[in-house]
Formats: sequence, structure tokens, C-alpha cells
Amino acid sequence: MPPWLKRWIPTREQILANPALAPFAGRLRDERLWRADRQSVARGVSIGLFFGLMIPFAQFLFAILTALWLRGHLVTSAACTLVSNPLTFPPIYWGAYELGRFVLARPAAPEELRQVEHSADRIGQMAGTGWLEGLWLWIGAAGLPLLTGLFIMACSAAAIGYMAVHLLWRERRG
Repeated sequence: MPPWLKRWIPTREQILANPALAPFAGRLRDERLWRADRQSVARGVSIGLFFGLMIPFAQFLFAILTALWLRGHLVTSAACTLVSNPLTFPPIYWGAYELGRFVLARPAAPEELRQVEHSADRIGQMAGTGWLEGLWLWIGAAGLPLLTGLFIMACSAAAIGYMAVHLLWRERRG
């Protein structure tokens, strides 16, 4: 890790010393959560990708809690939630909506398309304040096709991420 990055990332000891994390201190001391081995990193990648795609808010929190429960690498699970960010959010959700429509064999009715576009326009107009309300309007308008597509994408990305870590991980010799 580059030295300039090390000063911004808290150490394990600093994280464990945080009083807000006292209720979780026992679980956070588990070595598997911090040691970067093939299995824990694969679980962390899988967890992070799943929540990064499936949930539009608090992804980081859900990924960390699930990594604690499933003993995945904490840092990796948190980092992989960044797969969805302000730049990737629109294409991911548009792709998920289209995938859901395809899987459900639902051609878009003109009024349904107008409702989704209207909700998307409201999000654009709410730059700054009220964007969460606009997001919920858009998700509500997109409905079942969006949720279906997100679930398929999240499960697929989690499985592919897990397998990719296992296929690409090389143990150091020497």
C-alpha cells in the first residue's frame, strides 16, 4: 500500500478502539475478518458486490454487517460496494430495469415509460435536496422489472466475483 494512502486509512487497532464499536468488539477481533486469504476475500467481494448492486442506500453498512456474520474480509466487502456510485448508478439501474422487463416478458407500455421518465426528470430537478424522494418515486415507477433485474444482477455479480477471486488468487511462494 502506498505510504500516502496509509495515513488516511485507520489501522485495525484504531477501529477496534472506537467506543461506538464496543458492542461489536468481540466479533471484530476475529482474524478472518482482517486477514486477506483467498476464502475471506472471496466472501468479501461477493458480499460487497451483492449489496453494492442490490441496495441503493446504506450499502456499506449492510455489507459490513453481513461480512461480520459470514466472516468475509471487511475491507474488501466495504470497498466492493463502490461498484455503484454516482457515475455507475444510472446505467446499472437502467440495465437492471431492461433486464427485469426482458425476464418478466413485459413490454413497456407507453404510460409506464412516461411515468418512469417523469420520475427520472424529477430526480434531475431535485439536485441537492430531495433527491432521495425522487429516487424512491423512480424506483416505485419502475417497480417489479427493476427489482427483478437488480436481484439477478446482484446475485450474478456476487457469484462471478466469488469465482473470480478463487480462479485468479495466487498464493505467494518463498
